[in-house]
Amino acid sequence: MQFRYDLNDRPPFAELLILGFQWFALSIPTIAIIGKIVGAVQALAPIDQIGYIQKMLFVVSVALFFQILWGHRLPLILGPSTVLLIGIISSQGFEADAVYSSILLGGLILTALSISGLFRYLQRLFTPRVIATVLILIALTLAPTVMNLITVAEQRVPPIINLAFSIALTMGLFVCYRFMRGIWRSTVILWAIIGGSTFYFLIFPQCFVAEALFWGSPVSLFFSGLTTHLSIEPGVLISFLFCFFALSINDLGSIQSMKELVDPPRMGQRISRGITLTGLANVAAGFFGVIGPVNFSLSPGVITATGNASRFTLLPASMLLFLLSFSPFVVSLMGNIPPVVVGSVLVYILSYQVAAGLIVAFQPGKTFELRDGLVVGLPILLGTIVAFLPASVLSAFPPVLRPIIGNGFVIGVISTLTLEHGIFFLKYPGNP
Repeated sequence: MQFRYDLNDRPPFAELLILGFQWFALSIPTIAIIGKIVGAVQALAPIDQIGYIQKMLFVVSVALFFQILWGHRLPLILGPSTVLLIGIISSQGFEADAVYSSILLGGLILTALSISGLFRYLQRLFTPRVIATVLILIALTLAPTVMNLITVAEQRVPPIINLAFSIALTMGLFVCYRFMRGIWRSTVILWAIIGGSTFYFLIFPQCFVAEALFWGSPVSLFFSGLTTHLSIEPGVLISFLFCFFALSINDLGSIQSMKELVDPPRMGQRISRGITLTGLANVAAGFFGVIGPVNFSLSPGVITATGNASRFTLLPASMLLFLLSFSPFVVSLMGNIPPVVVGSVLVYILSYQVAAGLIVAFQPGKTFELRDGLVVGLPILLGTIVAFLPASVLSAFPPVLRPIIGNGFVIGVISTLTLEHGIFFLKYPGNP
């Protein structure tokens, strides 16, 4: 495929800034959404949520800068990982230090596996059926969180009104996807957040919390909530290790998606460096006490739409994210996004996640057999059931096991690995 700017081309300065702003516009929505959800899950005060999003912006901006120049060196945008969000949700009731120590250690283990070359042995577990199950599980096990955002989080508006608003906004997103083209389609999430929030506040002005706007020092919130000492809870750590298993699948798939599109040289080296830097970025995120980043797989669509495959156009995006991390007032505006808008946009994003899983499961030229359906179907069913377990049931589990048994994603991953590499691994007479 021919591009206006190839992988190592440097566009003129004006175009560099315009193309960089497009990447910047793509990265902002996910950071705002994840930051808002973590704030709700961990019951952060508005001031603490501002600091949380500031630190997320900082980690993402630095990680993106290093990936473009020294990591995979590919035009891949990155942002906070939704699969680590599942780990945070399932670890409610545990100290923040235990959660972010687990993210730090998970990043350290991923870095060690990549540097040592052992990661290629782990890749053998990544069969198409396992990958498909993991992608779909991420979406379905976040369903309770989405439901709470839409129907419970905003008490000043009746839940039925929020539900109607959410359905309208979500369907509007799909209409925009159907009729928009190019960069407008790629940035539809950003416009949905801006337009949806504006419309919501016009209808329900009482929901805008002006007191939450912060005008203080740009760095005053940076040094709160740091993981200054490791606090290891075995159950939390094991839960996050499964989440990092999925994160590595996501990261590897995103980097490999560039192979057919831009055909970069030394692809093995790029994968190794990219995953190593992702691991290090998660170590940094754990230290700062925020959710870790991962490379996103949406980049090929953006490259195709804009005709721009230059990695250097992501550098202005990283600079803008870096500058924004020192603007608590703008960040506090991001924290004011209505939960119902966050939930609606998350439905749209997770629909892509399910679609990606189905594409992997139903590969062209391959027959989808009953055994394939069982390897994918049972873990998804179990994971979804566990994700919706009442709090009274979860509280009956021993605390050390709660982050594992009560995590639908972990149960689903364990199930699919057991089926794929255990029960259905060996063929015997009569076994299809």
